[in-house]
Amino acid sequence: MATIMRACALAAVSLLLAGCATVSESPTQAVTVRTILDHREVGGVGCVLTNSAGRWFVTSPGRVTVRRSTGNLFVDCKRTSERGQIAGQDRFASRANNTATIGNAVATAGLGYLLDKQTGAGWDYPDTLTVIMKPTAPALAPEQPQGAAGTVVY
Repeated sequence: MATIMRACALAAVSLLLAGCATVSESPTQAVTVRTILDHREVGGVGCVLTNSAGRWFVTSPGRVTVRRSTGNLFVDCKRTSERGQIAGQDRFASRANNTATIGNAVATAGLGYLLDKQTGAGWDYPDTLTVIMKPTAPALAPEQPQGAAGTVVY
């Protein structure tokens, strides 16, 4: 009798979690990071991606795997070159995955949604994250030779 009860309980729990993304989907997501300056893609830009689940580094254009979260994904990018420094920041919202949401509503009567919201599973960021870059500091000019003592320089 105890074996039958355990089997029934296991079946009930399995049925309740059938639509739950925490059980059925990966807790991570691969995203592509692109950086744009003056309507052109810029390469070799170092970017830091941060959300409530962690921090990741990538050089754009590039691909990185991040941990899903219900919170925003912040992207901070910078590059210094002989022409100066460029930087850009952006925030990307996490959105509920439609498939997981429907599965949760049908199979778990919303209980799976609450679990997914806690773990971040069933929530997605955009597949491509585009950050607009802006110049932040001009390049340093090469040092000019100074005139001899007593020479007037205009």
